Amino acid sequence: MNGALPFGVSQYTTGPQSFEKDLALFREAGLDFIEVCEAKLDLQDPEPQIQQLKDSGLRVSSVQPRLHSLFPDVPRPLPKSPRERMGALRKTIELFGRHFPGVTLVTISGAAPDQDYSLAYRVAAQEYREIALIAAANGVRIAIEPLNPILMNLDTFLCSIAHAERVIESVDHLQFGLFLDLWHVWEDADVTRLIEQNAERIFGVHISDWRDPRAIGDRYLPGEGILPLVGLLRTIRKTGYAGAYTLEIFSEAHLVDSLWADPRRTVIEGKNAFAKIWEKVCD
Repeated sequence: MNGALPFGVSQYTTGPQSFEKDLALFREAGLDFIEVCEAKLDLQDPEPQIQQLKDSGLRVSSVQPRLHSLFPDVPRPLPKSPRERMGALRKTIELFGRHFPGVTLVTISGAAPDQDYSLAYRVAAQEYREIALIAAANGVRIAIEPLNPILMNLDTFLCSIAHAERVIESVDHLQFGLFLDLWHVWEDADVTRLIEQNAERIFGVHISDWRDPRAIGDRYLPGEGILPLVGLLRTIRKTGYAGAYTLEIFSEAHLVDSLWADPRRTVIEGKNAFAKIWEKVCD
């Protein structure tokens, strides 16, 4: 394995821990990359925290907007209007475009209204075309993330790479691409071919591991589950993707071994686990 470890951590991984504590922990862990969760920034005046982020030396690989879905999802059911939701996303684009040009903002579809998938695809094409133009004007990128089928009709109507590919092709803009979360897409039929087929569209990668979930938020550190991570990461690396591989852990406080209970342990052990896997990927 040559060069720096292409590893980062999403602020989702530390659960309710504060923005400031995240920065301190990520520096302590020797991370290069951070995925910023806008929800951890002050709603009225995020500028002081953004300056802290710039001063930290961490590189922002991606951003999870405060309101990141086109249609309502479980954690963010309001507003219901896709136009209003995209208006909020536009503000996030403008904020991070000012401070971190070139960064990727992650979006998910939300649930199809009244299970009307035909309507959902039409609205997605229309709204994301406009958002892609706004992103380009502000010097950032937008990536759509398909979710695992267990979240269908809750948080998404895009449950495979192929579903996301359909939206990306309908938007047809260089600033609009794909965010791969391996926890979500590992069971896709012909996943290797789909990753290869979308090589130039991959804007980011989330990593964790899978065991049968005991709750909606129940992920594991890399190597502690059954995901074929080495094979999937080799495929992604061979596409020429050269960005961060971001640890994104969701958990729940009631789980006896919740990974949100000890953020420091989760981040440090997550980094060490990825390093071992990455060494195999690079063999």
